[in-house]
Amino acid sequence: MAVRRPAKNQPQSFEWTPENKAWCETQIKKFPESRQASAVIPLLWRGQKQEGWISIPMMEAIAEQLGMPYIRVYEVVTFYTMFNMAPVGEFFVQLCGTTPCMLRGSNELREVCKRVIGPESSVSDDGKFSWLEVECLGACCNAPMAQISTSESDHYYEDLTPENFEQLLADLRAGKEVKAGTQNPKRHTSDPEGENTTLTDPSLYDGSAAKPLDVIPNSQPAPAE
Repeated sequence: MAVRRPAKNQPQSFEWTPENKAWCETQIKKFPESRQASAVIPLLWRGQKQEGWISIPMMEAIAEQLGMPYIRVYEVVTFYTMFNMAPVGEFFVQLCGTTPCMLRGSNELREVCKRVIGPESSVSDDGKFSWLEVECLGACCNAPMAQISTSESDHYYEDLTPENFEQLLADLRAGKEVKAGTQNPKRHTSDPEGENTTLTDPSLYDGSAAKPLDVIPNSQPAPAE
């Protein structure tokens, strides 16, 4: 894994919004005295949702808020790749490139990102997009896929092809509503394509196939009370 370092251009300061400040204070109260540092990950995640990325002033503010050394916060941020150490676009595309997705076409999706968004780890000229190739996101059965994050949500988009992926990005850029999950109209969630072919007998679910306990082979009678 590449070394993770803070972005060169840093803001002068960081300040919580009133809503997020109240949220953080509630989280800190969940931990006993002298153990408030355990709230570092929730506060960093909230800060990232507010700003889109983790800046040095944010890390310093959180360290002071939790009464812990700045270097400890820095260690957490550099260790967990879910924390962005540089600005990202309004829509942050995390493209899975691990084996199942690669075998199903993630290399072609990478080319779409380069063409539509620009170089990896850079923000598009309109500020709408940035992208990064990541490790397995756990939706292998619907590969290839990507997670697209905003300040409000983190959604999976699965069964991608170069065509539907490019259309998806175009719709997001245009402010249109897009459907999360599988992009394959023949698939329901992560089921196989098409209609169900197994476990279709209604008696399996309405109780009519159930037998009394005393007629089940090798069953033991219930003990007397």
